[in-house]
Amino acid sequence: MHKKIVIIGGGFGGINLSGKLGNNKDYEVTLVDKNNYNFFPPLIYQVATGFLEPSAISYPFRKLFRKKDNLRFRLGELLKVVPESNQIVLTNGTVDYDILVFACGAETNYFGMENVKKNAIPMKTVGDAIQMRNRILTHVEEATMSANQEDILENLNIVVAGGGPTGVEISGMFAEMSANIVHKDYPEIKHTGAKIYLVDGGSAVLKPMSKQAQEHTYAALTKLGVNIILNTHVSDFVDNKVIFSDGRQIPTKNLIWAAGVSAMKFEGIPDTSYGRGKRLSVDAYNKVEGFDNIYAIGDTCIMTSDPNYPDGHPQLAQTAIQQGKNLAENLKLAVENKPLRAFSYKDLGTMAIIGRNKAVADLPHPELHLKGFIAWCAWLFIHLASLISYRNRLNTLYNWMVAYFSKDQSLRMIIRPVDYIEEKKKIDDIKAEIKKEEIAVAATDNNNEQGKSNLV
Repeated sequence: MHKKIVIIGGGFGGINLSGKLGNNKDYEVTLVDKNNYNFFPPLIYQVATGFLEPSAISYPFRKLFRKKDNLRFRLGELLKVVPESNQIVLTNGTVDYDILVFACGAETNYFGMENVKKNAIPMKTVGDAIQMRNRILTHVEEATMSANQEDILENLNIVVAGGGPTGVEISGMFAEMSANIVHKDYPEIKHTGAKIYLVDGGSAVLKPMSKQAQEHTYAALTKLGVNIILNTHVSDFVDNKVIFSDGRQIPTKNLIWAAGVSAMKFEGIPDTSYGRGKRLSVDAYNKVEGFDNIYAIGDTCIMTSDPNYPDGHPQLAQTAIQQGKNLAENLKLAVENKPLRAFSYKDLGTMAIIGRNKAVADLPHPELHLKGFIAWCAWLFIHLASLISYRNRLNTLYNWMVAYFSKDQSLRMIIRPVDYIEEKKKIDDIKAEIKKEEIAVAATDNNNEQGKSNLV
């Protein structure tokens, strides 16, 4: 009989695990995800800034699984696990498993700041990217219609929280847009004094990278016009003001949150199975502590058995990819009763793009630092090669070529789904009802005051 493997999450780990098990006669694999498509997170910010369309970095799971008879897709969101009966409960039903694999990645971490969670713009999903594009473009349009300087700055100032690769890349993109695009398309907002801020609690941007990469990035971003604020973090976001830990305030409606991620806890998995940062504790084979048939890979787990990474592996795409492939091989070896292979992470390097012809890269073997045009070309090649389909690669390459030679792109459209419009209408109706009630109360108060005057 085929063993049933259920994979929760279709990111880097889940898609590599399922792909390696494709057409395997020993396993029937079901991948569960709340979206019906895989997407490429490193390029989310380019969708958010209008340089790529969502389909350039996304691909449907079902189309991906077409020629693999043992792979199935299930749309749904995990509610809880029932280990006693080998079942998971989804938002739309239950699924049985023989082997369960968590490959859920991580979620945005707001560090307990409710106002930031409510009002900031996250950068984790395609939906986040579209929301950000809509909000930023809407705020720019609002600025063109205002004569109030304070209102203009609130609409145009941008604060990016987090000095990692995502924060650096999106700050550089906004700076280049400001220099090459915004003033052409929006002549009404020239010379407004609006600024782009990149804030991080550490002493340098791109903290995991080499000192050379950090210094080059700092200099390049500063030259592009990005205001970098270090050793400071965001402490609140209220009344269209970002408040820093040192007391400074910046008027803006645009706080982009790229400051950190956190693993998720799952109902049905005991607290004893979790390690630092809410990550599931796993052994050298990615098996979750306390279970014989539940595994975890990627950002959602922490493995301390790798001698080169005793505090756990970095929460990067390569970790999830390599763990997914290794687990697939071990599941094949298990069927043949052969010894399993302990996971050992291979560091392939780190890179970040800063802007046009500007990037940094740290390569480990041999230890080598690249910057400028060479690093930029390496970044483009690796990211293109990492996209999941040829269609994605060609689409992305075409958009990049147009943007490179024209210093422009044509995807700056505010597109809101129908449910957003309906939701906004409901909110507007509620506001209208509140306004009517306020008018009615005011009228009653006036009548009472008039009555008192007549009595006097």
